[in-house]
Amino acid sequence: MEMKDNKKISILIVDDEPDIREILQFNLENEGYKIDLAESAEEASKVLSPKHKLILLDVMMGGISGFKFADQLKKNGNNTPIIFITAKDTENDMLTGFSLGGDDYISKPFSIKEVVARVKSVVRRTTDDSLAHGADKLEMNDLIIDFDTKTVTVDKETIDLTKTEFNILVLLVENAGRIFSRMEILDKAWRDDGIVLERTVDVHIARLRKKIGIYGDYIVNRTGYGYTFNMKN
Repeated sequence: MEMKDNKKISILIVDDEPDIREILQFNLENEGYKIDLAESAEEASKVLSPKHKLILLDVMMGGISGFKFADQLKKNGNNTPIIFITAKDTENDMLTGFSLGGDDYISKPFSIKEVVARVKSVVRRTTDDSLAHGADKLEMNDLIIDFDTKTVTVDKETIDLTKTEFNILVLLVENAGRIFSRMEILDKAWRDDGIVLERTVDVHIARLRKKIGIYGDYIVNRTGYGYTFNMKN
């Protein structure tokens, strides 16, 4: 059944190493995914379309780097999930990737089993609309979350959120006053089974706070416990 379902999901692999493209294509097609290839960010910009549900993106390529390409996509309002693949594995590099809206970060050399597991995890969490809610909209003063259109507005201005940021905001606002640990947020907003680092939660919430303006102040970090949405703050 999984093989059949995966055939509906298209992935774009962007890497300037033919061997890497080939091994990723072979193994992901064996898992049932539809794979398209690009050897550069420039080519990827021509190939990428709304059908693609995930981009596997090499960071260090000739011409436009993976980080720069991801930044361009986000500035253009394209929130296609991204897994960065790179030989650069320092914490700063990882946080740069997440700050650009990346959903995961895999260091070379990698095991193909690890890549497949992470692809499945990101696809699952970014195509899963099962976060429960009891209404079409959730309103907190001028902050409005529309579940039908998956949009957030603040003072009637639409805010550009990634799917993960949207999930985090829904989780915290729907449960205002409740404190969620980083692991709970990872489990509920990422649905990632612990693959993503807890530190990633801080990066995404910092970006979310900035995007939602004055309502960012209501997302409170309770030291030693986690995060909560506190309208009384």
